Amino acid sequence: MSRRPPDRFDLVVVGAGHAGCEAALAAARLGASVLLVTLNLDHLAALSCNPAVGGLAKGHLVREIDALGGEMALNTDATGIQFRVLNRGKGPAVWSSRAQVDIDLYPRRMREVCLSQRGLWLVEDEVVGLELEEGRVAGVRTARGRRIPCRAVVLTTGTFLRGVIHVGLRRQPAGRMGDPPAERLALQLQELGHRLIRLKTGTTPRLDMRSLDLERLPQQWGDRPPRMFSFLSRGPVLEQRCCWITHTTPETHRIIRANLDQAPMYAGVITGTGARYCPSIEDKVVRFPEKDSHQVFLEPQGLHSGLVYPNGIPTSLPLEVQVEMVRTLPGCEHAHIVRPGYAVEYDMSDPLDLTPYLMSKLVPGLFMAGQINGTSGYEEAACQGLMAGVGAVFWLRGEEPPVLDRAQAYIGVLIDDLVTRGTREPYRMFTSRAEYRLSLREDNADLRLTPLGRRWGLVDDRRWQVFQAKRAAIERAWRLLGEVRIRPEAGVNDHLRQLGTAPLRQVVSARELLRRPGLGLKELIPLHPALAELEDLAPEAAEQVEIRAHYQGYEERERRQVERFRRQEAVSIPPELDYEQIPGLSREVREKLARVRPRNLGQAGRISGVTPAALAILSLYLHRRGKAGH
Repeated sequence: MSRRPPDRFDLVVVGAGHAGCEAALAAARLGASVLLVTLNLDHLAALSCNPAVGGLAKGHLVREIDALGGEMALNTDATGIQFRVLNRGKGPAVWSSRAQVDIDLYPRRMREVCLSQRGLWLVEDEVVGLELEEGRVAGVRTARGRRIPCRAVVLTTGTFLRGVIHVGLRRQPAGRMGDPPAERLALQLQELGHRLIRLKTGTTPRLDMRSLDLERLPQQWGDRPPRMFSFLSRGPVLEQRCCWITHTTPETHRIIRANLDQAPMYAGVITGTGARYCPSIEDKVVRFPEKDSHQVFLEPQGLHSGLVYPNGIPTSLPLEVQVEMVRTLPGCEHAHIVRPGYAVEYDMSDPLDLTPYLMSKLVPGLFMAGQINGTSGYEEAACQGLMAGVGAVFWLRGEEPPVLDRAQAYIGVLIDDLVTRGTREPYRMFTSRAEYRLSLREDNADLRLTPLGRRWGLVDDRRWQVFQAKRAAIERAWRLLGEVRIRPEAGVNDHLRQLGTAPLRQVVSARELLRRPGLGLKELIPLHPALAELEDLAPEAAEQVEIRAHYQGYEERERRQVERFRRQEAVSIPPELDYEQIPGLSREVREKLARVRPRNLGQAGRISGVTPAALAILSLYLHRRGKAGH
């Protein structure tokens, strides 16, 4: 049965990268009519940089997207060719999943998902401007002369706003190699009062696998069995592949130093601020002169791609220098560069101009997500896209858009950092940014967030049934462990000694015993006949029970910290509050509070420059104002 697109869309999403796809899918799944506009449908959900999803703290974001009903984790599991959990030697709070994905299959599957989504329409075109009526979003204009009426817009322009690509001292306007930049849209944002900031990012050269001598290099395989990203996935779909490990050499560094005058960052050609935590190989050599080697991972771009991504050497040196440099890496002596590495300079819009649900404070109905807000990485973009799509639909309904706080999710930490503190460099998520990371683990993202996703309308019946079954199994096992008493009998203590742990001196619950380091459920089951039913407990439920036992004391302490945090978050600040009328605040603090317009006392305290003394003055003022009935 054919479907006709509406004459007026509820929402237009501009850009079909990772943020745009999540925004469009989330909004359509909530019942909105959505148009996703992209320059090139073949580049939908393109992996412009490395062919990987997840990583340190980024894996947390992907699991949270999945728990809420988003698509990135499912897409990763369906197209992944290697899965690894980073930081396995540390505690579960900092375990982070990472996957190599097939660079061709990943966007292909996401395109299929978008094309099959009810209520979502796609079109190839360039949005060159916003249509406004009485200061609100009313539609978009495109390069092909269309005027598309809509009630809201989500901008997910990535690196395309006035994008410029640099290879050596040569530069060309582009948002990505082969795609034109968005010039007119950037100018309109400025005219509307949005402050634009210049940033820079970069990527590595791509190598022809046939030109590499990989047999003499160490291999790096994924985990066996692999840990999947989605809580719905049970195992990988594709054949699994290895990566290879090589490294830069003193000769590599000599070549880089000899050609720094041709590197656009060092020649003064690039003015944008680069990513501090993902520096170019030029930056590494200059900033760490004492190191004569940096590790490089040779990552296959897919099962049939034939290209290799040398992770660790992003560069914007001239092509001829890149060839000379790459050929100094062991195994790469005859490397053929298919596409050079390059830097891309682009505009971001200051996220301090956004509400906590990612809508512009200046233009009602205009939402922004992804690199336009100053973040780096597919995962940071995707989670913003999901929240912007959800927020836009709630706003269109006249309902208060949902906001995740810092104690609920890494997504909440990321967005709060952006809209409260802003950023002047590409923002990357780290576990250290989360104050409550013992509770915000990858493994419990579904327990934390799936009920929320269900309440919003994003979690479908299948996911909800799987979640309910898992949660019920965890609670049954937890209750059983609390009820079963283990006595200090000879057989019990002999078993404990064999496990390398102290014998019992008194009766304890199985739950208490599980808290001991090195003990898991399988070690406890022989200690009591009633525990035999735990043999059939699903691995993901068993993992939750074990982690809960080991982390219980830490989580209790963190829960008390969260209660204090929530008390401050509960003190709301009227959006129209005139900070000029509050005596005792400095001019700087007044300006910063007026700029951010914090929603509550907690957010106000996280604004850079708002001192504890200033927060106390604001708290007292709000208390007196409340008692006076204002």
